[in-house]
Amino acid sequence: MPSLFITATDTNIGKTHTTLKLIEALADRGYSIGVFKPIETGVTSTAPDATILLEACRKVNTHFENLTPQDITAYTFKLPAAPFCADIDKTINLQHIMDKHEELSKLCDILLIEGAGGLMVPITKEYMMINLIKELNAKTLLVTPSRLGCINDTLLSILALRTFDVDFDWCVNLYEDKENFTQTTKPYYDAVFPKWWSVEEGLDKFISTFTTHLL
Repeated sequence: MPSLFITATDTNIGKTHTTLKLIEALADRGYSIGVFKPIETGVTSTAPDATILLEACRKVNTHFENLTPQDITAYTFKLPAAPFCADIDKTINLQHIMDKHEELSKLCDILLIEGAGGLMVPITKEYMMINLIKELNAKTLLVTPSRLGCINDTLLSILALRTFDVDFDWCVNLYEDKENFTQTTKPYYDAVFPKWWSVEEGLDKFISTFTTHLL
């Protein structure tokens, strides 16, 4: 079954927000949706992002009703840091992440995978989040912010995805510095990326394109 990897330029950009909208929109189109949060850091008891994703998924896929947040994650760590740093005891086994992905993929038509941080966040010393995306061979959606300075972050992330030959699309989550976005950022996007879109406007068109490739 196909997977869609939701990544971002950094942490706290809107990956979970976007994934929740994708769950709802894809389910409305009749697809059985699953969720996977390979690694979550900053977890003291229950993984917050995984919990939110699972609650939404349970509403649209009975196969996830009896799963726990632990079931849809491969690793959780207490320290709120990059996985390599949070994994103090160096327990991460990349094959375990692959096995969990395969296991959850069998429970849905489309598996939505939410990354941690940005593309170059280290999972192990030499294995970054973008390496995981590439190995999973997942279509990727890059979520970018609307705050001042986001052009640089967006361009660097796009460059990384192209360098690794990842099939991707990207969108803007209009929430931070939203009032100034039309002056500080939008003119450049309009000039260089005339087909850019936001999570608020454009998600349906993206889903139509993405699901067309599944037929």
